[in-house]
This record gives sequence, structure tokens and C-alpha cells, in this order.
Amino acid sequence: MNHSRHKSELTIVWLSQAGGRCQQEPSPQEVQGILRRTGIFIKSLSAAGHFRRSSLLPALFRLLLRGIMAAAKPKGQNSLALHKVIMVGSGGVGKSALTLQFMYDEFVEDYEPTKADSYRKKVVLDGEEVQIDILDTAGQEDYAAIRDNYFRSGEGFLCVFSITELESFAATVDFREQILRVKEDESVPFLLVGNKSDLDDRRQVSAEEAKARAEQWGVSYVETSAKTRANVDKVFFDLMREIRARKMEDSKEKNGKKKSKSLAKRIRERCCIL
Repeated sequence: MNHSRHKSELTIVWLSQAGGRCQQEPSPQEVQGILRRTGIFIKSLSAAGHFRRSSLLPALFRLLLRGIMAAAKPKGQNSLALHKVIMVGSGGVGKSALTLQFMYDEFVEDYEPTKADSYRKKVVLDGEEVQIDILDTAGQEDYAAIRDNYFRSGEGFLCVFSITELESFAATVDFREQILRVKEDESVPFLLVGNKSDLDDRRQVSAEEAKARAEQWGVSYVETSAKTRANVDKVFFDLMREIRARKMEDSKEKNGKKKSKSLAKRIRERCCIL
């Protein structure tokens, strides 16, 4: 094995390990180290053709962009509203591709099964700066047992299927039922997403059929393409609006209960005085 190849393979290991650990934004000092080490090895990676390996892209983008965001992170950012989105759907429907397209404006075509990847991004939602936290979950049946824990933490769900795969559309019923069972809430923020709209000539699920299911569930249906970026921003922003509206409703309900308790307490006190 020559020196260049050995060095690039070491880099692959380092990127994979660092990418897996990078669940939180690194400190500015760590950012400098990350960027320095990435710069040292970038040429050997390119020369060895490893950038064609899609497994490197999420790790590299996570390291660089999260690091840069951390270095430039303004004071008080932790006070921004945080909306937690969970990606669900069968394997291979494009959940990760949609997530990476939204996060980094990059389309990753090669499919590699996801276990669970978490992403966070600051965006402007209707003129307000907020943060979106996206958990990209595994679609494979092997991970069905651990999904409950992920679903409990979610505030809204993008249920994705491929319009080119009828089986993935059928599977949305099971995902919906599992979410409702865990959340115990029929009105949880939820969007049905038909991905790969750029492959309309291979369509197996009609838009009418998908819309009918969405209407049955009382949710919205949107068709997307991670490849062309069609409606990618729309589904994430629409879901964030639903999450925000739900939080406002819950807050009003909570405040209403507090006022009712306070009023009842005052009435009891007056009765005691009399």
C-alpha cells in the first residue's frame, strides 16, 4: 500500500468516527483542528477518488458545516425556538436524501442504510429565526423495535414513501399507526410525502391515491424530489408551521387551565372568608 493511499484510508476512518461523534456542535478550538486536519488530507481524498463514496459526504458536511456554525454562533442562539422533526418511511425512499438536500443543498444518490442521524439548522420561519432539529431514522424492519424511543422525542413527522414503489406507500400505514400509538395523539403534526417526483415515468402510486389517504388521515400530501430539490424546503417549513401552531395551542390551553385553577382558588378563599 503506498503512502498516499494509506493516508487517505486513515482519513476515511477519522471522518467516519468524528462524524459519528458529532452529535453536538464542536467548540471553536475543535473547529480549527477539524478544518486543519481536513485541509491536510483533502488532496489525498480527492486523488484516491474517495469523494465518490457517498458514506463520506454526510460525515464531511456534518463536520465542516456544524463546525463553522459553532464558530460563528451568536450569543443567545440557545433561546431560539426549536422544532423537532422525525423522518420516517421505508428504506430507500429518500429520507436521507431529502434531509441532506435541505441541510446542505447536496443530492446524495447512492443509497446506504441509515441507523439514525441527527441534524440541526437555524432557519428563518415567516420572519422569525428558529432552529430545526431533524432525526433521520432507519427504515429497515430490523430497527422497528427502537423507533418508539425516537418517536417519543418528535414534535412532527415527515412520513416519506417513493412514488415508484407501491410497497413503500403501503408501509406508511404501519408508520402512521406506530406514531399514533406512541404519541397517543391523533392530531400530531404530520405530513405525507411522496418522494422521487422526478421519476414520474416509473410512478406506481398515483397522486390521487396518495391525496385520498392524506385526506383520510386529515393531513397534507406533498410530492418532492430530492434530486431536483422540488418542494424540499416546502415540506420542512410546512411541518414547522404545524409544530409551531400546535405549541401555541398547547400553551393557550395550559394558560387557560392555570387561570381556571387560580379563579377556583380565589372563589374558595372568598367562601372561607364569608
